[in-house]
Amino acid sequence: MDINESIFDYQGVPVKTFSFGKGKPLIILHGWGASSEIMKPLSSSLRLKRTFHLIDFPGFGHSPPPPVAWNVDDYADMIQAYIEQLERPVDVLAHSFGGRVTLKLCARDASTALVDKVLITGGAGMKPRRPPKYYLRKYTAKALKFPFTLLPEGLSERGLKWLRGTKVWKMLGSSDYKTLDGVMREVFVKTVSEYLEPTLPHIAQEVLLLWGKNDDATPVYQAKRMEKGIKNAGLAVIDGAGHYAFLDRAHQFKIITETFFKS
Repeated sequence: MDINESIFDYQGVPVKTFSFGKGKPLIILHGWGASSEIMKPLSSSLRLKRTFHLIDFPGFGHSPPPPVAWNVDDYADMIQAYIEQLERPVDVLAHSFGGRVTLKLCARDASTALVDKVLITGGAGMKPRRPPKYYLRKYTAKALKFPFTLLPEGLSERGLKWLRGTKVWKMLGSSDYKTLDGVMREVFVKTVSEYLEPTLPHIAQEVLLLWGKNDDATPVYQAKRMEKGIKNAGLAVIDGAGHYAFLDRAHQFKIITETFFKS
């Protein structure tokens, strides 16, 4: 299999892409903390007459971080620009964070001419049910930040920067946040704190939600919320699979994916 590696220059950010095959484009988007590498076994196994496009989001894989902290819309803008330069409609297969970006993209009026069918697996973007300790951390963090917000702007920024470097602040962060540095920490905060329930009624595409029954990162109740909110969505749940259903039950996932995109 010959894989074409290229750089998509988006507003000065060199976005690494991989493509192979022939036919209608199928955009494949990875999750947070991963890269297109994790999606290659699935894409190479699919028996579909497609040109597969695997993209490393800025800040992941072989794509450098954006120059400033992007939000979900910024990532959706980049994917939209990539699709537009292909000059033909595409289908999308997205995992986790890639699903979050896809929801935002497909809620736009312009997406109806750009995107046909969508498969989301373990998609992020729904407001989770939080345990009490989450709210304890959240309000402790707010209490720690409050005194610095009363200072003049320059002092406030320096004080908050100092606070974020303390052991106490780092203990309050999520495991994902703790592994990040620089601008990607701010990207994480911006993206993970935006819940996309209001976008769901605006999505017109046919959407298959393909979930692992044991997904504990984006549990099935979140998939059911997506299914209820998107007018043309269906949900399929795979037993014995978790957040990475396409790895846990690779053959079953492959068969369902092929059936969906061939129909």
